[in-house]
Amino acid sequence: MRNKGAIWTLAIALALVCIYQLSFTWKAVSVRNQAVEYALDKTTNEVDPVTEQYFLDSVANEKIYFFNMFSYRDCIERELNFGLDLKGGMNIILEISVNDVIRNLSSSPQDTTLNKALVLAKEYQRNSGEDFVMLFGKAFEEVAPGASLKSLFLTKELSDKISFNATNEEVISVLAVETKGAIDNAFNIIRTRIDQFGVAQPNIQRMETAGRILVDLPGVKDRDRVRKLLQGTANLEFWEVYENTADVQQVLLAINEVVKNQKEAEKALEEATSEGVEQITEPETTEEVAEEGPGSLLEEVAGDTSKAELTQDVDAQYPFFSIMQPFPIRDNTSAGPVIGVSHFKDTAKVNLYLKLAKEKNIIPRDMRYMWSAKAITGDDDKPTNNFELYAIKVTGRDGKAPLDGDVITSARQEFDDARGSAHVSMTMNGDGATKWARLTRENVGQAIAIVMDNKVFSAPIVQGEIKGGSSQITGNFTIAEADDLANLLKSGKLPAPARIIQETVVGPSLGHESVNSGLNSFIIAFAVILLYMMFYYSRNAGFVADIALVVNLFFIIGVLASLGAALTLPGIAGIVLTIGMSVDANVLIFERIREELAAGKGLKLAVKDGFRNAYSAIIDANVTTLITGIILLMFGTGPIKGFATTLVIGIFSSLFTAIFVSRIIIEQYLSKNVDFKFATKLTQGAFKNVNIKFLEKRKLFYVVSILLVGISLASILGFRGLDFGVDFKGGRNFIVRFDAPVDNKDVATSIGEKFGEEPSVITFGEEDQVRITTLYRIDEEGTDIEDQIQQELYTALKPYFAEDLNYTDFAQTKLLSSQKVGATIADDIQRNSVWVLLSAIGFMFIYIFLRFRNWQYGLGAVVALIHDSIIVLGLFSILHGIMPFSLEIDQAFIAAILTVIGYSINDTVVVYDRIREYVTIHPKHDRKDVINNALNSTLSRTINTSLTTIVVLSVIFILGGEAIQGFTFALLAGIIVGTYSSLFIATPLVYDTVIKSVEKAASKKKQK
Repeated sequence: MRNKGAIWTLAIALALVCIYQLSFTWKAVSVRNQAVEYALDKTTNEVDPVTEQYFLDSVANEKIYFFNMFSYRDCIERELNFGLDLKGGMNIILEISVNDVIRNLSSSPQDTTLNKALVLAKEYQRNSGEDFVMLFGKAFEEVAPGASLKSLFLTKELSDKISFNATNEEVISVLAVETKGAIDNAFNIIRTRIDQFGVAQPNIQRMETAGRILVDLPGVKDRDRVRKLLQGTANLEFWEVYENTADVQQVLLAINEVVKNQKEAEKALEEATSEGVEQITEPETTEEVAEEGPGSLLEEVAGDTSKAELTQDVDAQYPFFSIMQPFPIRDNTSAGPVIGVSHFKDTAKVNLYLKLAKEKNIIPRDMRYMWSAKAITGDDDKPTNNFELYAIKVTGRDGKAPLDGDVITSARQEFDDARGSAHVSMTMNGDGATKWARLTRENVGQAIAIVMDNKVFSAPIVQGEIKGGSSQITGNFTIAEADDLANLLKSGKLPAPARIIQETVVGPSLGHESVNSGLNSFIIAFAVILLYMMFYYSRNAGFVADIALVVNLFFIIGVLASLGAALTLPGIAGIVLTIGMSVDANVLIFERIREELAAGKGLKLAVKDGFRNAYSAIIDANVTTLITGIILLMFGTGPIKGFATTLVIGIFSSLFTAIFVSRIIIEQYLSKNVDFKFATKLTQGAFKNVNIKFLEKRKLFYVVSILLVGISLASILGFRGLDFGVDFKGGRNFIVRFDAPVDNKDVATSIGEKFGEEPSVITFGEEDQVRITTLYRIDEEGTDIEDQIQQELYTALKPYFAEDLNYTDFAQTKLLSSQKVGATIADDIQRNSVWVLLSAIGFMFIYIFLRFRNWQYGLGAVVALIHDSIIVLGLFSILHGIMPFSLEIDQAFIAAILTVIGYSINDTVVVYDRIREYVTIHPKHDRKDVINNALNSTLSRTINTSLTTIVVLSVIFILGGEAIQGFTFALLAGIIVGTYSSLFIATPLVYDTVIKSVEKAASKKKQK
């Protein structure tokens, strides 16, 4: 073997790099162990988390490693990164609203044509992967044919980019550039927020679809805090307010009448429809009721609480006040800016009624309503579920606040010992200081509302003019809340709202269990492979293969750490699968050497020729799998990308260790004249004289395959269908662990009473663990929606837990994970999945066609791949709801199908390679005999590789945990079906198509 020195140098260099990178993991773990020891209370044998964190914070910036060059913080940034499914945390896909960016760029954001076009563009987006700006251009042409876009976007800011003669295409080009700039700015702002949040090893990256950002936050526990941090626009505004006077309450009375009239009209229409009544009596008008006098009805409902009994009659008379309790007018004191209060579950309905009143011009043009950012604190100093409603006064002609957050130059969290709460102190620039002084001077004795993202954080009473541009935002904040608010202000305002369209949350307890199950399955599977190789290929060759496998594993882990890639549970499955497939390279080499030895060659020559003759099949097999891995890397997200990363790294590492490391070690043995064996007494003659007539039985297997495909298609398209996960249809998943096994139907009924619709509830793993799937409020947006839904879930499930379980404990210990996929991204996932599968099959055909210079080989392989995919889909269709684990069609399933495609083509290519070799050696032999001999000669390799991979996957399937059982089941089924199709479908099809083409050619020759 040539260039041994270069290979040794490369191997040693790679090993040193891996050791260096993994040493940071060792150091970080040792520091955390010291922290645990420091925080351990020896009397109770419990670790105090506060003391533990104090220790870690104290050494965070201390130089402690590698000649005092790196701090503990540096070490944790460089250590091996565990994914969310192993460590717990959040995986989020944010979407910057390009819709709002375009609207904000317009000179007439309320224009009817503009908004119709934006709505239509959103509809287009559901079924198209095209850029939203381009879709907006098409929608505008449809809504207003021949109209000019420049009239909507000739603003001061865009005047130098859009000319008076600009065409619609030119305007769209400018909008595309501006929206890209806004998205880039939003990406940088979100990155700054996350960096200041202090998460170790966050992953933030742009996605292929414009405006989407992927965020991985391992280890975070406060989910609601993260949601608010990422979705907050940080649009700070200072508004004047209306005092809670009789005039303001008169407006509330008028709103109540609008609501009352609406409800009476709906009721009358319902009765008329059901009873056949033709005429409906109009209820009294708002003007007639308003004549009763200001505040009279309001005083009856809110002022005299002894008369305000919650009866159906009162609810009918005052439907608005039944969900929005108005504040009474105070005597001889400042009325205050709060006009009413509502329970959080009623705020959406109140907003709907306010919108209705606004449309009927009941609410004055200069009045807006906004909710408080935080719930009211009760008598026990704990937050209630009630939020205050403020009446904001609009004083400017443009409808904008007199002062906004663009003037803020710095913001910081401070703690007020007297109040016992934190607040945010702000400093303004010169222009802001001037405006702030004028605003406070003109509102002495009045409140000024400090608003962030249309939520009132505080509304202090102005005691006097404030000069110098300093201000505070108070609001009974915790230190963490004040920190986050200051962070938002410092990082800047997002150019458009960001909303979470997909979210996966994994609790730390589930992550810990996944680590244990993943490691256990990995260790057992790895040990099985090592033992099998020594059993089948002897202590000599088996030991060499085992060394190559161990080195391969070391390189994979080291490269993962070097690249900063996350190790996920599917990633562990990818490593184990890669190791199982790396056995294939050793098997190919060893089987070739055994063939050369059987041909009578000496040991050294047999080794040399065995390696050389195996190269072609090894390269072809690994390139086809590499194509699968690259496609997964391009289109996958989260854990699937982790699987693809380990798969791709593993392919390169396996090639290096099997081809070079194994050979160097074997040649080292041979140089010492060791009697090197490649088989044991039990396996010496295995598959040696096999002579199966594969092609003679091909029609029988065609019939079997047609039946299997037919049954699968009938189930998929007819009587069973497929169980699509939330990845494909949108919705929410919650995994909840109870104290004891529960009845799934009872759980579904309890949740249905709270949600208004029954979810799907199935046992997930252990009998005391369920997965809840629902579409409840999936289209609603807002920073508080997820927390509200989880609180409602807690309320519905509370009877199934101990009485002392509060919401915080439920969220941290019983709610193991949650997932949300919005409808828009679900459509995109469906579309991308189809393209991914078609791309994989297409690339496989192209590669095989180019490699074998024969379209029949490509056709046989593609038919086999489609055959494998349909049968695996059919199994999922037939068995879902029957098997004791989830068989959903989701992104993990697509990853499994792609892996099966790669594996199946791997098998097929090895056989094709041997056929090509035999045809070259025996060009005059009967083609049927040549192909049968090729299949029989590779049978040992096929059985060994498939058997080891199946055993490995079986271990993962049994011990790897419920999170990847569906994934590994698809792999198991696919590899069994793929092995079958390589032997009985792909190769026989090549024979039939090649023979026909040969017969046609011969027939034409005779005719001539």
